Amino acid sequence: MKETAMLVIKLLVEQGKAEEASKLMKTPADVLAENMNPKRGMWVRMIRALRLGEYSRKKGMEHLAEILDVFYRQDYTTWQGCVDKARSENDADQTLSLLKQRPGLFARCLFASMLRFGSDKVIGAFDEIADKLPARLLLSLGNAAEAYFDPKAARVVRLITGVTRRIEPNKLLALYNDDERKRMAKEVTELYKASMERRFAVVKTEAKTIYIDPSLYNIPVSVGDRSATIQDASCALTGTRFPVEGDAIRLFLQWGKGLHAQHLDMDLSCRIALPEGKTDYCYFGNLTCTGAKHSGDIRFIPEMVGTAEYIELSLSELEAEGAEYVTFTCNAYSCGSLSPNLVVGWMDSANPMTISESSGVAYDPSCVQHMIRISEGNLSKGLVFGVLDVAKREIVWLEMSFTSQVIHNADNKSIEAILHRLEEKLSVGELLDMKARAQSLTAIENVEDADEAYTYEWALNPAEVTQLIYM
Repeated sequence: MKETAMLVIKLLVEQGKAEEASKLMKTPADVLAENMNPKRGMWVRMIRALRLGEYSRKKGMEHLAEILDVFYRQDYTTWQGCVDKARSENDADQTLSLLKQRPGLFARCLFASMLRFGSDKVIGAFDEIADKLPARLLLSLGNAAEAYFDPKAARVVRLITGVTRRIEPNKLLALYNDDERKRMAKEVTELYKASMERRFAVVKTEAKTIYIDPSLYNIPVSVGDRSATIQDASCALTGTRFPVEGDAIRLFLQWGKGLHAQHLDMDLSCRIALPEGKTDYCYFGNLTCTGAKHSGDIRFIPEMVGTAEYIELSLSELEAEGAEYVTFTCNAYSCGSLSPNLVVGWMDSANPMTISESSGVAYDPSCVQHMIRISEGNLSKGLVFGVLDVAKREIVWLEMSFTSQVIHNADNKSIEAILHRLEEKLSVGELLDMKARAQSLTAIENVEDADEAYTYEWALNPAEVTQLIYM
């Protein structure tokens, strides 16, 4: 906060507004004490270690003395304390009045406040400050609403380290029936859509027509999806769906290229979801199962050329057994994390793939449909990199880290929760529909004749999609 304030002060000075800058240089003591309160114990130790009490008695340190006096006597109130007090007393008006002072914190407790005070009053208050929030935050709220208000849905969060955690549903959900919970989720969705259209409406444009590639309706807006991989063959956003060509597909895992011969065991596996909650696995301990055949367990890499494993999937056999979906995973068995030169993906199975202990791996690169390379910063033990929807015959691109040594210990509920969340996320096509309505643009089917054209290639550049959000 202080660093940001100094940047503002520098800008004001450069603009000749020194008087305004001087006002930001000095904070009132009670405000500082409030900011210090969440880490009060740390500040007490720091004040003692730096002997600030002695310095405060020196000439010119009167403001420091005032701050310490207010801090130690606790002669101040905190905004969060006032919110907690009003909330515990079920004072909706006071709570919402305080929350509107800090829109960002209001957004963080929006769903819980709706459950406590009722959606009508809370949504009305939040709509007053919605346009002050970043568009990415609003989109995140809309994407998370349905899962939050569903007591049966498993919610997951993805930490900055890449690890996923499941969160239990809010206990207050039990106070509402299914129709009321669905209405709350819909109200949040309508809220952020209305705000986005207002933002698009104020942007001036001379365009009259727009082209939106139909494939963009299958690509979710990448908000809140962290990636720890480098996509070599082609780029895809998490949640992108790839149609399967033909009746078979080959998953592959390649590692060890450029390394000396050594024991380095990486494993390629898949989990097959069958009817009535049954599951089957194709991995090093079970090389053949329903609709899947593993190439064999490879635990050593040859000198400098690397090695590989692959799994052949037969869609006709999977359909015959009623398989719902197949989850693709790779994980490190012999070391603490995935190898930094590991490559994983899927390819057309029409051409053979050979593995030799001496000459390495041979396959036709043109058959590769999607491939990623694990970056050096990825310290996860395993990675879920895709899910095959058997009925739809399409692969959902997915990045989910897990810490288990084998696929059996991967959190299946978290995988299903992420898939559900991706399905509910706003698509790039839907976002462009909002823009078209707000700016009165006419959608046309011919890309060459459109004043503004948004193609699949355009969506593969995250910076371009992000610019659309912030325009």
